[in-house]
Amino acid sequence: MRKVRTLMLIAALGLPFGLSGCTPWSPGFWPFSMGVATPIPMPPWVTERMQEKLVHKNDFRTAILPPLQPGAPAPLCEDPPDEAQILRAMPQICRGVPYFYEEFRDDIQIVTERLVDKIDPPRFFPLIGLAQLHHCHYKCTVYYTETLESGYPFPYQAKRPRVEVIYIDKDHLHLCPGGNDTARQSVTRDVSGP
Repeated sequence: MRKVRTLMLIAALGLPFGLSGCTPWSPGFWPFSMGVATPIPMPPWVTERMQEKLVHKNDFRTAILPPLQPGAPAPLCEDPPDEAQILRAMPQICRGVPYFYEEFRDDIQIVTERLVDKIDPPRFFPLIGLAQLHHCHYKCTVYYTETLESGYPFPYQAKRPRVEVIYIDKDHLHLCPGGNDTARQSVTRDVSGP
């Protein structure tokens, strides 16, 4: 029994490599004949979803900034969200089938307005320490033209003006060291770099 099993294993392994041509029993016909290097087809949206997760990690992270200087005016929220961040926050377009159903957004205009610019009193944050939370909330209104298009079974194109409102928080922390001015300057120097 052992000999029969060994001979069948050798025949199964040697059969694909001994044949050539374009017949179903040739090595070029076998789906995994290239081993690890066999190309696997991927739909194009897989890479888009991977980029959304990995490339723009800092969109929702809270920045940690140096402490506020005593006697200096309070900082303002001067960095509104850019257009790319606003468009990433919008709902995804429905993934259509080419020539059957496709959806587009054209003529995009974005209006950004600051809603909240407030600094909280110092409090303790885990893993950070004593800090002040600076609230920066924005209302972003996106005006665009939604185009629905189909080429089969009968061609049509529908354009509709749309308005989407997105609320984005760009909160950040200002460290708040206790003690004297020397400690505050030391923390500022450490956080802001050389």
